[in-house]
Amino acid sequence: MKTLYFECNMGAAGDMLTAALLELHDNPESFLKRLNSAGIPRVVVTAEPSVKNGITGTHIRVTVNGHEEHEHHHDHEHDHDDHTHDEHRFHEHHHSSYHDIEHLIGHLNVSAAVKKNTLAVYKLIADAESRAHGVPVNQIHFHEVGEMDAVADIVGVCMLLEEFAPDTILASPVNTGSGFVRCAHGLLPVPAPATAFILQNVPMYSDGTNGELCTPTGAALLKYFVNDFCAMPVMTVAKTGYGMGKKDFEKANCVRAYIGQTAGNNDKVTELTCNLDDMTPEEAAFALQLLLNEGALDVWTAPVGMKKGRPGLQFTCICVNEIKDKMVSLIFKHTATIGIRENICRRYVLQREQTEVQTKYGTVKVKTACGYGVKKSKPEYEDIAAIARKEGLSIQEVLKSVETAANSHL
Repeated sequence: MKTLYFECNMGAAGDMLTAALLELHDNPESFLKRLNSAGIPRVVVTAEPSVKNGITGTHIRVTVNGHEEHEHHHDHEHDHDDHTHDEHRFHEHHHSSYHDIEHLIGHLNVSAAVKKNTLAVYKLIADAESRAHGVPVNQIHFHEVGEMDAVADIVGVCMLLEEFAPDTILASPVNTGSGFVRCAHGLLPVPAPATAFILQNVPMYSDGTNGELCTPTGAALLKYFVNDFCAMPVMTVAKTGYGMGKKDFEKANCVRAYIGQTAGNNDKVTELTCNLDDMTPEEAAFALQLLLNEGALDVWTAPVGMKKGRPGLQFTCICVNEIKDKMVSLIFKHTATIGIRENICRRYVLQREQTEVQTKYGTVKVKTACGYGVKKSKPEYEDIAAIARKEGLSIQEVLKSVETAANSHL
C-alpha cells in the first residue's frame, strides 16, 4: 500500500512538514504556484535550500507584505487579550480569533476537503489553547497559529497530502525538546501546555535538546493525519524529503519524510495470557470458543509445567486493543485465573482476498494472501470437506480438482 512515513527525531513544525512533503513532490514549483494562488491574504510562500549538519534539504519561507514573519518553529506566543477588530480583516501583527480563521479558510481557493482538514487542524489547536489557558474557544486569539505564515503551512500540508493520497500515514514517536519557551505569559515548560494537550495519546519523548522542537501547529498536523505512531515498517521507499527548521542544534534540525510502498498491513494487537492448572479441558475449550465468537483474532492453549510439578495450560488470547477490556472480563469470568498478563505486539499481515473457483464438483472459495515478496493460496476447508463427504472422495482428490480448475483460469 502507498505509505507516507514521518521521522520526527527533532520534533515537527508546520513549515518543516510542508518542506519535507514538498521535497517528495514531482513538481515543487508548480505546487508552490497553486499554494500562492490559494488566496491567503498578502502571503508569498517560497522554498529555499537549507543545509543542516551536512544534509541538504528545503526550508519554507513565508512573507507577509514582503516581510518574513517571526520564527514560529521554536518561538511562539499565546495571547488571549481582547482585541476589537473587523472580523474580516487580517493585519500583519493582528491576533486572530478562531472565527476569523474559519471565515478565511472558508473563502480560500482550495478544495472542500482541504478546507475541511485545515479547519479540523485548527480546531485541535483551539481546543488545546482553550484547555491550557482556561479560556473559551470563541475568546481565543491566536498569534503563532493565527498569523498568515501558519495558515500557509497548514493549508500547504493539507494540499500536499490531498495530492499524494497515501493509503496510510505513519510517524515516529515525537521528540518534544526540553527546557522552557518564552511567550506572552512568561516562561512555559517544553512542551508548551497546548502542545502537551494535543500530543495526549501520542508517543512522545525528550532527548534533552534544549528548545521547543514540536510546536502546536506541528503537533496538530501529526495528531490529525497520522494513523499510527510506530517504528518505520518494512517499506520500499520511492522518495525521501528533508524539511529543515531555522535554528541550528547539535543534531540535524529536520523532519524526514519517506513515501513508498509497504507490502502489507502493519498494526498493533494485544496479547492476553494466563496459566491454568485447575480447569477441565472442556471448560478451557468452552472459554476458547467463546472468546473467538466475541471477536478475538486468535485464542489457543499450550501445555506447561507449573509450580509443584503440576501440568497445566497456558491460555492466550490475541485481540485488537479496542476490545481488550471485553476480552479481559470474559477470561476472568470463564476461566479459573486470578491474573492476566498483557503484551502489546506489532503484527505484520499479508493482504488478503477471497475468490471462488468453479470445479466439476461445485464452487470452492479460495483464500489468497500476498505481500513481502510472497503469495499464498488455500481453499476453504469447509468447502473441501463438504464436497468430500457428498461425493465420497478423499480430501486430496478434491484439492487436486480445485488445483486443476484454478490452473485452467490462469
